[in-house]
Amino acid sequence: MKLAVVILNWNGKKLLEQFLPSVIQHSNNADIYVADNASTDNSVAFVKTTFPTIKIIQNSKNEGFAKGYNDALKSVDADIFCLVNSDVEVTPSWLLPVIKTFKENANTAIIQPKILDFKNKEYFEYAGAAGGFIDKYGYPYCRGRIFETLEKDHGQFNDTSEIFWATGACLFIRSNVFKHLKGFDEYFFAHMEEIDLSWRAKNLGYSIKYVGKSEIYHVGAATLKNTNPKKTYLNFRNSLIALTKNANGFILGKIFVRLILDGIAGIKFLFDLQPKHTFAILKAHVNFYFHLNRVLAQRKSIKNKIKYYSRTSIVFDYFVNKKTKYNSL
Repeated sequence: MKLAVVILNWNGKKLLEQFLPSVIQHSNNADIYVADNASTDNSVAFVKTTFPTIKIIQNSKNEGFAKGYNDALKSVDADIFCLVNSDVEVTPSWLLPVIKTFKENANTAIIQPKILDFKNKEYFEYAGAAGGFIDKYGYPYCRGRIFETLEKDHGQFNDTSEIFWATGACLFIRSNVFKHLKGFDEYFFAHMEEIDLSWRAKNLGYSIKYVGKSEIYHVGAATLKNTNPKKTYLNFRNSLIALTKNANGFILGKIFVRLILDGIAGIKFLFDLQPKHTFAILKAHVNFYFHLNRVLAQRKSIKNKIKYYSRTSIVFDYFVNKKTKYNSL
């Protein structure tokens, strides 16, 4: 089983300098690539000089996470693609449990490892934690992380478990499945594209797993900070698109409830004196309406839509019922 570890880079020389050595040290049975999105910070020259064994793929433009990987992976020959953020530190033998799971489970298309916080290694990290799920209205949450609440790692998620989506911070996917799905939806640009990809794989009947024996440490928000309104815009817009494209059942009712909940979030940002985030949500909705016909056409093309949620509203569970840990749901 041929494995390729592919790190998408955009002006991340400092991150590569800090984190690439751990990937090289602990990935002896994989080919390692840096796919560069037209960086201007001398990243490519640095990698070529410092890490001459690394294979370089140079994209002509920075067109985001989704298209950046779609373009780069056309040049990668492997059975399994491992997509890793440039701000990730890996651990010894991180690849072995994942490869074993792929070999033992032919229908498993996507896997993610345990994601711990690089800055506070006893806790799960926001982007993926111990595997992702969504509620009826498309809001994502994870084992080990619900909204802003991160759980301490007590070994409670050291299992191998079926999940709904795997994080783009470190996502393993069979290359034939990635190609069959035609990769990421490039309109997403960045954020939530891995949820959409996972959802489309689920709708085709594939299994997605979390493998807790594989651990990595993720800095998170190294490229786009959580305080940046652009991140709010992309998260809200792309989550709406993913829901509309992929959800089974009566979609208009779900969108209506979702828009109300988003509106409440926008009001909360105002009360928190963060009006730029309120306007980011409004902008996300306007963009969503503007492209609704295209999204509905994509929805029509997806023939099989599975039931995708076990929680009706994670928003209600968290903010009203005060259920802040996954095992309390």
